[in-house]
Amino acid sequence: MTMSGWKAAVAAAGLVFGFGAAAQAQELRIGLSTELNSLDPYYFNLTVNNQIAYSIFDTLIRQDETQKLTPGLAESWKTLDDTTWEFRLRKGVKFHDGSPFTAADVVFSLARPAKVPNSPSPFTLFTRTVSEVKVIDDHTVHFLTKAPTPLLPNDLSRVAIMSSKVARADVAEGVTTEALNRGEGLVGTGPYKFVEWTRGNRLVLAGNPAYWGGKPTWSQVIYRPMSNDAARVAALLAGDVDMIENPPPADMKKLGENPNVKISQTVSNRLIYISLDQSEPTAGIPDTDGKNPLRDVRVRKALSLAINRDAITSRIMEGLGKPAGDFLPSPMFGTRKDAVPTSYNPDAAKKLLAEAGYPNGFSITLGSPNNRYINDAEVAQAIASQWTRIGVKTKVDAVNATVFFKNRDEFKYSAGLVGWAAGTGEMSNPLRSIVTTVNREKGFGAANKTRYSNPALDAVVEEALRTVDAGRREMLLQQGSKMALDDQALIPLHIEVTSWALRKGFSYRARADQYTLANGVTRD
Repeated sequence: MTMSGWKAAVAAAGLVFGFGAAAQAQELRIGLSTELNSLDPYYFNLTVNNQIAYSIFDTLIRQDETQKLTPGLAESWKTLDDTTWEFRLRKGVKFHDGSPFTAADVVFSLARPAKVPNSPSPFTLFTRTVSEVKVIDDHTVHFLTKAPTPLLPNDLSRVAIMSSKVARADVAEGVTTEALNRGEGLVGTGPYKFVEWTRGNRLVLAGNPAYWGGKPTWSQVIYRPMSNDAARVAALLAGDVDMIENPPPADMKKLGENPNVKISQTVSNRLIYISLDQSEPTAGIPDTDGKNPLRDVRVRKALSLAINRDAITSRIMEGLGKPAGDFLPSPMFGTRKDAVPTSYNPDAAKKLLAEAGYPNGFSITLGSPNNRYINDAEVAQAIASQWTRIGVKTKVDAVNATVFFKNRDEFKYSAGLVGWAAGTGEMSNPLRSIVTTVNREKGFGAANKTRYSNPALDAVVEEALRTVDAGRREMLLQQGSKMALDDQALIPLHIEVTSWALRKGFSYRARADQYTLANGVTRD
Protein backbone atom coordinates (compact mmCIF):
# COMPACT_ATOMS: atom_id res chain seq x y z
CA MET A 1 0.00 0.00 0.00
CA THR A 2 1.29 3.48 -0.77
CA MET A 3 1.82 6.02 2.00
CA SER A 4 -1.09 8.10 0.72
CA GLY A 5 -3.27 4.98 0.55
CA TRP A 6 -2.31 4.04 4.07
CA LYS A 7 -3.26 7.50 5.34
CA ALA A 8 -6.57 7.26 3.52
CA ALA A 9 -7.26 3.88 5.09
CA VAL A 10 -6.48 5.26 8.53
CA ALA A 11 -8.80 8.19 7.99
CA ALA A 12 -11.55 5.90 6.75
CA ALA A 13 -11.20 3.83 9.89
CA GLY A 14 -11.67 6.96 11.97
CA LEU A 15 -8.29 6.72 13.67
CA VAL A 16 -7.07 10.12 14.86
CA PHE A 17 -3.53 11.29 14.18
CA GLY A 18 -2.87 8.29 11.90
CA PHE A 19 -2.07 6.10 14.90
CA GLY A 20 -3.24 2.85 13.34
CA ALA A 21 -1.03 0.01 12.19
CA ALA A 22 2.36 1.10 10.88
CA ALA A 23 2.84 1.37 7.13
CA GLN A 24 5.07 -1.64 7.34
CA ALA A 25 4.95 -3.80 10.44
CA GLN A 26 8.75 -4.07 10.57
CA GLU A 27 9.64 -0.54 9.46
CA LEU A 28 10.68 2.04 12.04
CA ARG A 29 10.68 5.76 11.22
CA ILE A 30 12.58 8.13 13.52
CA GLY A 31 12.56 11.93 13.50
CA LEU A 32 15.98 13.28 14.53
CA SER A 33 16.42 16.75 16.00
CA THR A 34 19.85 17.12 14.36
CA GLU A 35 21.29 15.70 11.17
CA LEU A 36 24.49 13.70 11.35
CA ASN A 37 27.46 15.19 9.52
CA SER A 38 29.46 12.05 8.83
CA LEU A 39 29.10 8.27 8.58
CA ASP A 40 32.79 7.80 9.40
CA PRO A 41 32.62 6.33 12.92
CA TYR A 42 35.93 8.01 13.87
CA TYR A 43 35.54 11.43 12.26
CA PHE A 44 33.58 13.47 14.80
CA ASN A 45 32.78 12.37 18.36
CA LEU A 46 29.23 13.73 18.27
CA THR A 47 26.10 12.12 19.71
CA VAL A 48 24.10 12.16 16.47
CA ASN A 49 27.01 10.57 14.58
CA ASN A 50 27.73 8.01 17.30
CA GLN A 51 24.16 6.77 17.58
CA ILE A 52 24.17 5.89 13.88
CA ALA A 53 27.65 4.35 14.09
CA TYR A 54 26.54 2.09 16.96
CA SER A 55 23.72 0.76 14.79
CA ILE A 56 26.04 -0.18 11.90
CA PHE A 57 29.07 -1.16 13.96
CA ASP A 58 29.64 -2.93 17.24
CA THR A 59 32.14 -2.12 19.96
CA LEU A 60 34.19 -4.58 21.99
CA ILE A 61 32.26 -3.56 25.08
CA ARG A 62 28.78 -2.08 25.18
CA GLN A 63 27.11 0.38 27.49
CA ASP A 64 23.51 -0.21 28.53
CA GLU A 65 21.01 2.60 29.03
CA THR A 66 22.55 3.45 32.44
CA GLN A 67 26.11 3.30 30.98
CA LYS A 68 26.87 -0.01 32.71
CA LEU A 69 29.48 -1.99 30.76
CA THR A 70 28.32 -5.26 29.15
CA PRO A 71 30.00 -7.70 26.70
CA GLY A 72 29.97 -6.81 23.02
CA LEU A 73 32.38 -8.18 20.45
CA ALA A 74 34.53 -9.09 23.44
CA GLU A 75 33.03 -11.83 25.59
CA SER A 76 35.39 -11.12 28.50
CA TRP A 77 38.33 -8.94 29.52
CA LYS A 78 40.81 -8.87 32.39
CA THR A 79 44.13 -7.35 33.42
CA LEU A 80 47.26 -9.50 33.21
CA ASP A 81 49.46 -6.85 34.83
CA ASP A 82 49.43 -3.07 35.38
CA THR A 83 49.84 -2.31 31.66
CA THR A 84 48.37 -5.36 29.91
CA TRP A 85 44.72 -6.20 29.29
CA GLU A 86 43.54 -9.43 27.71
CA PHE A 87 40.34 -9.42 25.64
CA ARG A 88 38.66 -12.64 24.52
CA LEU A 89 36.76 -12.00 21.29
CA ARG A 90 33.41 -13.44 20.36
CA LYS A 91 33.57 -16.30 17.85
CA GLY A 92 31.29 -16.83 14.88
CA VAL A 93 30.63 -13.11 14.27
CA LYS A 94 30.32 -12.02 10.62
CA PHE A 95 30.64 -8.61 9.04
CA HIS A 96 27.87 -7.41 6.76
CA ASP A 97 29.84 -8.65 3.74
CA GLY A 98 30.06 -12.15 5.23
CA SER A 99 33.72 -11.99 6.23
CA PRO A 100 34.60 -13.23 9.75
CA PHE A 101 35.41 -10.89 12.62
CA THR A 102 38.92 -11.55 13.96
CA ALA A 103 41.68 -9.91 15.96
CA ALA A 104 43.00 -8.28 12.76
CA ASP A 105 39.91 -6.05 12.69
CA VAL A 106 40.60 -4.90 16.24
CA VAL A 107 44.19 -3.98 15.31
CA PHE A 108 42.99 -1.99 12.29
CA SER A 109 40.21 -0.24 14.23
CA LEU A 110 42.42 0.85 17.14
CA ALA A 111 45.03 2.29 14.77
CA ARG A 112 42.66 4.21 12.48
CA PRO A 113 41.43 7.08 14.76
CA ALA A 114 44.90 8.64 14.88
CA LYS A 115 45.06 8.58 11.07
CA VAL A 116 41.75 10.30 10.28
CA PRO A 117 42.61 13.81 9.04
CA ASN A 118 40.88 17.03 10.13
CA SER A 119 38.78 15.41 12.85
CA PRO A 120 36.97 18.18 14.81
CA SER A 121 36.70 15.94 17.89
CA PRO A 122 39.01 12.92 17.43
CA PHE A 123 38.47 9.45 18.85
CA THR A 124 42.10 9.38 19.97
CA LEU A 125 40.48 10.49 23.22
CA PHE A 126 39.67 6.79 23.70
CA THR A 127 42.71 5.14 22.09
CA ARG A 128 45.61 7.33 23.16
CA THR A 129 46.75 5.13 26.07
CA VAL A 130 47.17 2.00 23.93
CA SER A 131 50.78 1.54 22.81
CA GLU A 132 50.27 -1.78 21.06
CA VAL A 133 47.55 -4.27 20.18
CA LYS A 134 49.15 -7.70 20.23
CA VAL A 135 47.40 -10.56 18.44
CA ILE A 136 47.61 -13.78 20.44
CA ASP A 137 45.27 -15.70 18.14
CA ASP A 138 42.27 -14.89 15.95
CA HIS A 139 40.06 -14.39 19.01
CA THR A 140 42.47 -13.14 21.68
CA VAL A 141 44.19 -9.76 21.83
CA HIS A 142 46.38 -8.08 24.41
CA PHE A 143 46.22 -4.31 24.80
CA LEU A 144 49.54 -2.90 26.02
CA THR A 145 49.11 0.53 27.58
CA LYS A 146 51.62 3.31 28.17
CA ALA A 147 50.70 3.41 31.85
CA PRO A 148 48.18 1.72 34.14
CA THR A 149 44.82 2.39 32.48
CA PRO A 150 41.92 1.32 34.68
CA LEU A 151 39.40 2.94 32.33
CA LEU A 152 40.42 1.07 29.19
CA PRO A 153 37.15 -0.95 29.09
CA ASN A 154 35.17 2.32 29.34
CA ASP A 155 37.24 3.86 26.55
CA LEU A 156 36.92 0.86 24.24
CA SER A 157 33.14 0.92 24.65
CA ARG A 158 33.31 4.06 22.45
CA VAL A 159 35.45 2.68 19.60
CA ALA A 160 33.53 1.11 16.71
CA ILE A 161 35.11 -1.95 15.14
CA MET A 162 35.50 -1.72 11.37
CA SER A 163 36.44 -4.43 8.89
CA SER A 164 40.16 -4.50 8.10
CA LYS A 165 39.21 -5.64 4.60
CA VAL A 166 38.15 -2.07 3.74
CA ALA A 167 41.76 -0.90 4.10
CA ARG A 168 43.46 0.38 0.97
CA ALA A 169 47.18 1.00 0.60
CA ASP A 170 46.79 4.46 -0.98
CA VAL A 171 45.37 6.21 2.10
CA ALA A 172 46.85 6.10 5.59
CA GLU A 173 43.48 5.68 7.29
CA GLY A 174 42.53 2.68 5.16
CA VAL A 175 39.37 4.26 3.80
CA THR A 176 38.61 7.97 3.59
CA THR A 177 35.87 9.81 5.42
CA GLU A 178 34.52 10.93 2.03
CA ALA A 179 34.23 7.33 0.83
CA LEU A 180 32.49 6.25 4.02
CA ASN A 181 30.03 9.13 3.64
CA ARG A 182 29.15 7.66 0.25
CA GLY A 183 28.58 4.29 1.90
CA GLU A 184 31.78 2.77 0.48
CA GLY A 185 33.53 0.53 2.97
CA LEU A 186 30.82 1.09 5.56
CA VAL A 187 31.04 -2.51 6.73
CA GLY A 188 30.33 -3.41 10.35
CA THR A 189 29.03 -6.28 12.43
CA GLY A 190 26.12 -4.28 13.85
CA PRO A 191 22.37 -4.98 13.80
CA TYR A 192 21.77 -2.72 10.79
CA LYS A 193 23.34 -2.34 7.35
CA PHE A 194 23.78 0.88 5.41
CA VAL A 195 21.36 1.37 2.49
CA GLU A 196 21.42 5.06 1.55
CA TRP A 197 22.01 8.56 2.89
CA THR A 198 20.56 11.69 1.30
CA ARG A 199 21.73 14.71 3.26
CA GLY A 200 18.86 16.82 4.52
CA ASN A 201 16.35 14.13 3.66
CA ARG A 202 16.87 10.68 5.14
CA LEU A 203 19.22 7.90 6.17
CA VAL A 204 18.05 4.35 5.53
CA LEU A 205 19.36 1.22 7.24
CA ALA A 206 18.30 -2.40 6.73
CA GLY A 207 18.10 -5.03 9.42
CA ASN A 208 20.96 -7.53 9.51
CA PRO A 209 19.22 -10.94 9.74
CA ALA A 210 22.55 -12.67 10.48
CA TYR A 211 23.32 -10.40 13.45
CA TRP A 212 25.15 -12.32 16.19
CA GLY A 213 22.99 -10.67 18.86
CA GLY A 214 19.74 -11.94 17.34
CA LYS A 215 17.61 -10.82 14.41
CA PRO A 216 16.81 -7.08 14.76
CA THR A 217 13.21 -6.07 15.43
CA TRP A 218 13.11 -3.83 12.37
CA SER A 219 13.67 -4.88 8.78
CA GLN A 220 14.18 -1.23 7.83
CA VAL A 221 14.93 1.94 9.79
CA ILE A 222 14.47 5.40 8.29
CA TYR A 223 16.02 8.38 10.08
CA ARG A 224 14.67 11.75 9.03
CA PRO A 225 16.41 14.98 10.11
CA MET A 226 13.80 17.40 11.49
CA SER A 227 15.50 20.32 13.17
CA ASN A 228 12.24 22.30 13.36
CA ASP A 229 10.53 21.38 16.65
CA ALA A 230 7.00 22.03 15.42
CA ALA A 231 7.53 19.97 12.27
CA ARG A 232 8.94 17.08 14.31
CA VAL A 233 5.93 17.00 16.63
CA ALA A 234 3.51 17.38 13.72
CA ALA A 235 5.13 14.43 11.96
CA LEU A 236 4.67 12.27 15.06
CA LEU A 237 1.02 13.25 15.52
CA ALA A 238 0.31 12.67 11.83
CA GLY A 239 1.85 9.20 11.98
CA ASP A 240 4.59 10.12 9.50
CA VAL A 241 7.20 8.97 12.03
CA ASP A 242 6.96 6.49 14.88
CA MET A 243 9.32 8.23 17.25
CA ILE A 244 10.97 11.61 17.73
CA GLU A 245 13.85 12.66 19.90
CA ASN A 246 13.94 15.88 21.93
CA PRO A 247 10.27 16.90 21.81
CA PRO A 248 10.20 20.63 22.61
CA PRO A 249 9.57 21.56 26.26
CA ALA A 250 6.56 23.70 25.34
CA ASP A 251 4.80 20.63 23.92
CA MET A 252 5.64 18.14 26.66
CA LYS A 253 2.45 18.68 28.65
CA LYS A 254 0.26 18.32 25.56
CA LEU A 255 2.09 15.22 24.41
CA GLY A 256 2.00 13.67 27.88
CA GLU A 257 -1.79 14.06 28.00
CA ASN A 258 -2.29 12.55 24.53
CA PRO A 259 -3.44 8.91 24.92
CA ASN A 260 -1.87 8.08 21.56
CA VAL A 261 1.62 9.22 22.62
CA LYS A 262 4.10 7.66 25.00
CA ILE A 263 6.93 9.65 26.64
CA SER A 264 10.26 8.10 27.60
CA GLN A 265 12.49 10.29 29.76
CA THR A 266 15.65 10.27 31.92
CA VAL A 267 18.31 12.57 33.39
CA SER A 268 21.16 12.58 30.90
CA ASN A 269 24.91 12.89 31.22
CA ARG A 270 24.98 16.00 29.01
CA LEU A 271 26.29 19.24 30.45
CA ILE A 272 25.27 22.43 28.67
CA TYR A 273 27.92 25.09 29.23
CA ILE A 274 29.40 28.31 27.94
CA SER A 275 32.80 27.99 26.31
CA LEU A 276 34.92 31.16 26.63
CA ASP A 277 37.82 31.76 24.23
CA GLN A 278 40.70 32.70 26.51
CA SER A 279 43.33 33.33 23.84
CA GLU A 280 45.06 36.46 22.70
CA PRO A 281 44.44 38.63 20.75
CA THR A 282 40.97 39.87 21.50
CA ALA A 283 38.92 36.90 20.25
CA GLY A 284 36.67 39.34 18.40
CA ILE A 285 35.87 41.55 21.40
CA PRO A 286 36.10 45.23 20.39
CA ASP A 287 37.03 48.29 22.44
CA THR A 288 39.27 46.59 25.00
CA ASP A 289 42.63 48.06 23.97
CA GLY A 290 43.68 44.87 22.29
CA LYS A 291 43.18 42.76 25.42
CA ASN A 292 40.92 39.77 25.82
CA PRO A 293 38.88 40.32 29.01
CA LEU A 294 37.98 36.61 29.08
CA ARG A 295 41.55 35.83 30.14
CA ASP A 296 40.77 37.40 33.52
CA VAL A 297 39.20 34.90 35.92
CA ARG A 298 37.24 37.74 37.55
CA VAL A 299 35.50 38.44 34.25
CA ARG A 300 34.71 34.77 33.74
CA LYS A 301 33.28 34.52 37.26
CA ALA A 302 31.25 37.70 36.68
CA LEU A 303 29.67 36.21 33.58
CA SER A 304 28.77 33.09 35.57
CA LEU A 305 27.26 35.10 38.42
CA ALA A 306 25.12 37.04 35.94
CA ILE A 307 23.27 33.91 34.78
CA ASN A 308 19.97 33.00 36.43
CA ARG A 309 20.08 29.22 36.03
CA ASP A 310 16.90 28.58 37.99
CA ALA A 311 14.91 30.89 35.74
CA ILE A 312 16.37 29.31 32.59
CA THR A 313 15.66 25.70 33.63
CA SER A 314 12.18 26.40 35.00
CA ARG A 315 10.89 28.84 32.38
CA ILE A 316 12.81 28.27 29.16
CA MET A 317 13.63 24.59 29.68
CA GLU A 318 10.26 23.96 31.37
CA GLY A 319 11.85 21.51 33.77
CA LEU A 320 13.90 19.62 31.16
CA GLY A 321 17.14 20.72 32.75
CA LYS A 322 18.75 20.83 36.20
CA PRO A 323 21.11 23.71 37.17
CA ALA A 324 24.69 22.41 37.11
CA GLY A 325 27.47 22.97 39.63
CA ASP A 326 29.72 20.25 38.22
CA PHE A 327 30.53 18.57 34.93
CA LEU A 328 28.19 15.63 35.58
CA PRO A 329 25.10 14.98 37.67
CA SER A 330 25.66 13.39 41.07
CA PRO A 331 26.25 10.57 41.94
CA MET A 332 28.18 9.75 38.76
CA PHE A 333 31.75 8.69 39.44
CA GLY A 334 34.02 11.62 40.30
CA THR A 335 31.31 14.18 41.06
CA ARG A 336 31.57 16.28 44.22
CA LYS A 337 28.88 16.17 46.87
CA ASP A 338 29.56 19.81 47.75
CA ALA A 339 29.35 21.09 44.17
CA VAL A 340 26.45 23.54 43.81
CA PRO A 341 25.38 25.76 40.90
CA THR A 342 26.61 29.35 40.98
CA SER A 343 23.94 31.56 42.53
CA TYR A 344 22.49 34.42 40.50
CA ASN A 345 24.09 37.64 41.78
CA PRO A 346 24.27 40.46 39.21
CA ASP A 347 25.53 42.99 41.79
CA ALA A 348 28.52 40.81 42.61
CA ALA A 349 29.07 40.32 38.87
CA LYS A 350 29.23 44.09 38.28
CA LYS A 351 31.67 44.48 41.16
CA LEU A 352 34.00 41.83 39.72
CA LEU A 353 33.89 43.48 36.29
CA ALA A 354 34.89 46.80 37.84
CA GLU A 355 37.73 45.16 39.77
CA ALA A 356 38.98 43.62 36.53
CA GLY A 357 39.06 47.06 34.88
CA TYR A 358 35.77 46.89 32.97
CA PRO A 359 33.35 49.08 34.96
CA ASN A 360 31.46 49.86 31.74
CA GLY A 361 31.60 46.31 30.50
CA PHE A 362 32.38 45.43 26.89
CA SER A 363 30.71 43.89 23.83
CA ILE A 364 30.70 40.21 22.94
CA THR A 365 29.07 37.75 20.54
CA LEU A 366 27.60 34.53 21.92
CA GLY A 367 27.43 31.76 19.33
CA SER A 368 24.80 29.06 19.66
CA PRO A 369 23.23 26.29 17.61
CA ASN A 370 19.52 26.72 17.03
CA ASN A 371 18.67 23.04 16.60
CA ARG A 372 21.07 20.91 18.63
CA TYR A 373 20.24 21.16 22.35
CA ILE A 374 16.95 21.66 24.18
CA ASN A 375 15.80 25.23 23.42
CA ASP A 376 19.43 26.17 22.76
CA ALA A 377 18.79 29.46 20.92
CA GLU A 378 16.27 30.57 23.54
CA VAL A 379 18.72 29.79 26.34
CA ALA A 380 21.41 31.79 24.52
CA GLN A 381 19.06 34.77 24.17
CA ALA A 382 18.26 34.67 27.90
CA ILE A 383 21.95 34.62 28.80
CA ALA A 384 22.61 37.50 26.39
CA SER A 385 19.93 39.52 28.12
CA GLN A 386 21.34 38.74 31.57
CA TRP A 387 24.91 39.59 30.52
CA THR A 388 23.73 42.84 28.93
CA ARG A 389 22.17 43.85 32.27
CA ILE A 390 25.61 43.83 33.92
CA GLY A 391 27.13 45.86 31.09
CA VAL A 392 28.45 43.08 28.86
CA LYS A 393 26.52 43.96 25.71
CA THR A 394 25.85 40.61 24.07
CA LYS A 395 24.78 39.75 20.54
CA VAL A 396 23.60 36.19 19.79
CA ASP A 397 24.56 34.38 16.60
CA ALA A 398 22.22 31.35 16.58
CA VAL A 399 22.72 29.19 13.51
CA ASN A 400 22.19 25.65 12.26
CA ALA A 401 24.22 23.15 14.29
CA THR A 402 26.45 22.21 11.35
CA VAL A 403 27.36 25.86 10.78
CA PHE A 404 27.77 26.48 14.50
CA PHE A 405 30.25 23.65 15.02
CA LYS A 406 32.26 24.75 11.98
CA ASN A 407 32.40 28.33 13.29
CA ARG A 408 33.25 27.12 16.78
CA ASP A 409 36.06 24.89 15.56
CA GLU A 410 37.49 27.85 13.63
CA PHE A 411 37.31 29.97 16.83
CA LYS A 412 34.96 32.53 15.31
CA TYR A 413 33.09 33.00 18.60
CA SER A 414 34.31 34.67 21.78
CA ALA A 415 31.72 32.65 23.67
CA GLY A 416 29.67 29.65 22.61
CA LEU A 417 26.78 27.66 24.06
CA VAL A 418 27.91 24.04 23.83
CA GLY A 419 27.04 20.60 25.20
CA TRP A 420 29.20 17.68 26.25
CA ALA A 421 27.97 14.18 27.03
CA ALA A 422 30.30 11.97 29.06
CA GLY A 423 30.75 8.94 26.84
CA THR A 424 32.35 6.85 29.59
CA GLY A 425 29.92 7.88 32.33
CA GLU A 426 32.49 9.31 34.74
CA MET A 427 34.26 12.59 35.50
CA SER A 428 37.46 11.69 33.67
CA ASN A 429 35.66 12.07 30.34
CA PRO A 430 34.67 15.75 30.47
CA LEU A 431 37.84 16.73 32.32
CA ARG A 432 40.25 15.29 29.78
CA SER A 433 38.05 16.28 26.83
CA ILE A 434 37.01 19.89 27.40
CA VAL A 435 39.34 21.51 29.97
CA THR A 436 42.77 19.86 29.70
CA THR A 437 45.43 21.43 27.49
CA VAL A 438 45.12 20.28 23.89
CA ASN A 439 47.54 17.39 23.35
CA ARG A 440 46.63 15.01 20.52
CA GLU A 441 49.27 12.46 21.53
CA LYS A 442 47.77 12.13 25.02
CA GLY A 443 44.21 12.45 23.78
CA PHE A 444 43.77 15.54 25.99
CA GLY A 445 41.65 18.56 25.15
CA ALA A 446 39.96 16.87 22.17
CA ALA A 447 36.99 19.25 22.51
CA ASN A 448 38.71 22.12 24.34
CA LYS A 449 37.58 25.14 22.34
CA THR A 450 38.33 27.61 25.14
CA ARG A 451 42.12 27.40 24.61
CA TYR A 452 42.28 27.25 28.41
CA SER A 453 45.46 25.62 29.72
CA ASN A 454 46.41 24.73 33.30
CA PRO A 455 49.42 22.38 33.63
CA ALA A 456 48.55 21.68 37.28
CA LEU A 457 45.08 20.49 36.26
CA ASP A 458 46.57 18.40 33.43
CA ALA A 459 48.84 16.66 35.95
CA VAL A 460 45.94 15.79 38.26
CA VAL A 461 43.85 14.38 35.41
CA GLU A 462 46.80 12.41 34.07
CA GLU A 463 47.44 10.91 37.49
CA ALA A 464 43.75 10.01 37.87
CA LEU A 465 43.74 8.21 34.54
CA ARG A 466 46.57 5.90 35.59
CA THR A 467 45.32 5.31 39.15
CA VAL A 468 43.90 1.82 39.58
CA ASP A 469 42.53 2.31 43.10
CA ALA A 470 38.96 3.53 42.54
CA GLY A 471 38.74 5.54 45.77
CA ARG A 472 41.92 7.50 45.04
CA ARG A 473 40.96 7.96 41.38
CA GLU A 474 37.62 9.44 42.41
CA MET A 475 39.34 11.81 44.85
CA LEU A 476 41.69 13.00 42.08
CA LEU A 477 38.81 13.54 39.67
CA GLN A 478 36.94 15.55 42.31
CA GLN A 479 40.09 17.62 42.83
CA GLY A 480 40.41 18.21 39.09
CA SER A 481 36.78 19.24 38.80
CA LYS A 482 37.18 21.75 41.62
CA MET A 483 40.36 23.19 40.10
CA ALA A 484 38.72 23.69 36.72
CA LEU A 485 35.59 25.34 38.08
CA ASP A 486 37.40 27.45 40.69
CA ASP A 487 39.35 28.82 37.73
CA GLN A 488 36.11 29.11 35.73
CA ALA A 489 37.65 27.26 32.80
CA LEU A 490 34.12 27.26 31.42
CA ILE A 491 30.66 28.20 32.71
CA PRO A 492 28.40 25.23 33.53
CA LEU A 493 24.70 25.94 32.92
CA HIS A 494 22.54 22.82 33.32
CA ILE A 495 22.27 19.07 32.83
CA GLU A 496 19.67 18.12 30.25
CA VAL A 497 16.73 15.88 31.02
CA THR A 498 16.29 13.96 27.78
CA SER A 499 12.95 12.90 26.33
CA TRP A 500 11.63 10.83 23.47
CA ALA A 501 8.03 10.76 22.23
CA LEU A 502 6.63 7.67 20.53
CA ARG A 503 3.39 6.58 18.93
CA LYS A 504 1.15 4.38 21.00
CA GLY A 505 2.31 0.79 20.77
CA PHE A 506 6.02 1.65 20.70
CA SER A 507 8.42 1.75 23.65
CA TYR A 508 11.98 2.99 24.17
CA ARG A 509 14.42 2.50 27.04
CA ALA A 510 15.53 6.07 27.81
CA ARG A 511 19.31 6.36 27.79
CA ALA A 512 21.57 8.56 29.92
CA ASP A 513 23.92 8.97 26.93
CA GLN A 514 21.02 10.45 24.91
CA TYR A 515 21.50 8.01 22.04
CA THR A 516 18.48 7.22 19.88
CA LEU A 517 19.13 3.59 18.97
CA ALA A 518 16.77 1.66 16.72
CA ASN A 519 17.53 -1.56 18.57
CA GLY A 520 16.21 0.00 21.78
CA VAL A 521 12.77 0.54 20.24
CA THR A 522 10.24 -2.26 20.66
CA ARG A 523 6.61 -2.92 19.84
CA ASP A 524 4.32 -3.35 22.83
